[in-house]
Amino acid sequence: MKITVCIGSSCHLKGSRSVVEELQYLIAENNLNDKVELGGTFCMGKCQDGVCVTVDDKFFSVSPETTKEFFEKEVLAKV
Repeated sequence: MKITVCIGSSCHLKGSRSVVEELQYLIAENNLNDKVELGGTFCMGKCQDGVCVTVDDKFFSVSPETTKEFFEKEVLAKV
């Protein structure tokens, strides 16, 4: 599974660094380092929402406050 987080300027202002840090923590906490690849990219073109995140090319809008819920629903449930 590949998770990509936008680290462009708009998403950075919306908290992408916090989202990345939380995802890194959750991946490690759940021993998924060998199953989940976490990467960053610049603008994905969906800046109007929260931080742009893709899971295997499916788009999501995440905020620092919703990262854990997103991880549980879209990552843990599908690994």
